[in-house]
Amino acid sequence: MKPILYYSESPLQKPMEAFFVLLTGGVLYFGLEILLRGFSHLSMAICGAICFWFMYRLSRRRPDLSLLSRALLATLFITVVELIAGCILNLELGLNLWDYSDLHYHLLGQICLSQSAVWFLLSFPAFGLCRLIRKEVFLCDV
Repeated sequence: MKPILYYSESPLQKPMEAFFVLLTGGVLYFGLEILLRGFSHLSMAICGAICFWFMYRLSRRRPDLSLLSRALLATLFITVVELIAGCILNLELGLNLWDYSDLHYHLLGQICLSQSAVWFLLSFPAFGLCRLIRKEVFLCDV
């Protein structure tokens, strides 16, 4: 099967790879929210892009870490991004995009243990997608 994008070691590979990964993460998260909640916000696409980029870089730079370790690091990173975004978007700007105040073990209603567990579970297929992108789209060593 012919790869979708291939730049070998051309000067465009890294910027194109970054753009592709950021776009993929943003579109997937935005679409997932619309599918599950019926709505989303552009800021969620940006957060999804940042989080997926982190996961992609983590899987590329630290292949020595077990998948479980990478999933735990991704969960921590995503939870911190969610807390920062929630404090800015919901508490400071009053957009009220989400509120976990009704759930157990929440912090300021912006993050909660159950949502972190969801991020942990979703990180496994996300890391699989990272691998697929590296291997099939950019023909790089996995």
